[in-house]
Amino acid sequence: MLIGRVRIKDQAKWAAYRDALPATLVAWQGTLVARGQDAIVLAGTADETDSVVIRFPSLAAIEGWYASDAYQRLTAIRDEAADVTIVGYRIG
Repeated sequence: MLIGRVRIKDQAKWAAYRDALPATLVAWQGTLVARGQDAIVLAGTADETDSVVIRFPSLAAIEGWYASDAYQRLTAIRDEAADVTIVGYRIG
C-alpha cells in the first residue's frame, strides 16, 4: 500500500500530473484506492491539503513503479506542482 500526502503549489501542473499518473500504475498492478482533499483533522496536525492511496501487490511493485521510466518522467512536474511525501506500507 502506498500513501501520498500532498501540499499543492500549482493547481494546473498538479492536474496534469494527477491525470497522467494512472497510466504509470498499470504495469505494476497498482490500483488507485482513494484520492481527495483533506476535510478534517481529528488528531495531530496536517500541513498537507490532499491525500492519495494506491494499492500494489507488494513492496517490490511499489519500488518498481517508483523507479520506472514511466513514473520518473512525471517527477519533474510533480515537484513543480506540489510538495509530496510518498510512503510505502507493508500491510498485514
